Amino acid sequence: MNKESTLLVVVALLVGLLGGYLVFSISNAGKAQQPAPPMQAGSGSPTDYAQRIAHAEKIVADDPKNLNAWISLGNDYFDTEQTQKSINAYSKALEINPNNPNVLTDQGIMYRKMGWYDKALANFEKANKYDPKHVQSLFNTGLVYALDLKEHVKARPYWKKVLEIEPDGPTAQQIKSMMQGGGDSPPAGK
Repeated sequence: MNKESTLLVVVALLVGLLGGYLVFSISNAGKAQQPAPPMQAGSGSPTDYAQRIAHAEKIVADDPKNLNAWISLGNDYFDTEQTQKSINAYSKALEINPNNPNVLTDQGIMYRKMGWYDKALANFEKANKYDPKHVQSLFNTGLVYALDLKEHVKARPYWKKVLEIEPDGPTAQQIKSMMQGGGDSPPAGK
């Protein structure tokens, strides 16, 4: 083989490799749009939250029926104190799956934060209807009655049920402390 033939073979190989790489990259570009597995709520820096929120917002703009993206978006808004946006994202998730006790409870917590106690209680009751052993909905129902509405007697049946379901968990310890102190202790997070 002469130098020209060798050079032509090398150039053809490089063009082929580059072309294959470009075709592979373009064909996989759409796959990057799929939602990543959700991160644990409450984890990440402000930059992480901003990136996840931007990513989830793009996903729901392209696929408004993406339940996991709406839930992730609601959770990240929840964790970044964007209460109304969190409520709205959870509403979209509940349009897709209205029977999710975790989403109902998280949205209820946001309603509570807005001072909309009736809506919060309604969400917690729905969550408990779908899962009668849903500790967080029971606990939060008690919080609204005890801390917000100052109706400590109404809080006790919900908290007693939590103690029956999960007698030694961290929620149980907090309830025991609140019940002994009259229910005026500060609430826990999500």
